[in-house]
Amino acid sequence: MEIKIKSSKLEMTEAIEGYIQEKMDMLDKYLSQVKVLNCDFEIEKAVGSQHKGDIFRAEANLEVPGEILRVEKTEPDMYKAIDKVKDHLAEMIKKYKEKKIDRRRGQ
Repeated sequence: MEIKIKSSKLEMTEAIEGYIQEKMDMLDKYLSQVKVLNCDFEIEKAVGSQHKGDIFRAEANLEVPGEILRVEKTEPDMYKAIDKVKDHLAEMIKKYKEKKIDRRRGQ
């Protein structure tokens, strides 16, 4: 799966890009019968009135036929935010596939 990765207020390193690619590639097993039209991933260091350090926001948009699956998570640890996005996106893909199967069966 080809992923467009964008970073805001954060320097994109090879390690971060590789980690995102690795985690999103894990979703391929759920996408075996689903055609992915577009995949965007954004990682951002959130700026605001945090007094306890940095907050990172990770967001993934996965465009599949008839729907856009979108997940956004914020965490104090960037890698944890990426992991949570991957986990929740996997759940959304499973629900999307179940809904698609139910439609075919006429339920």
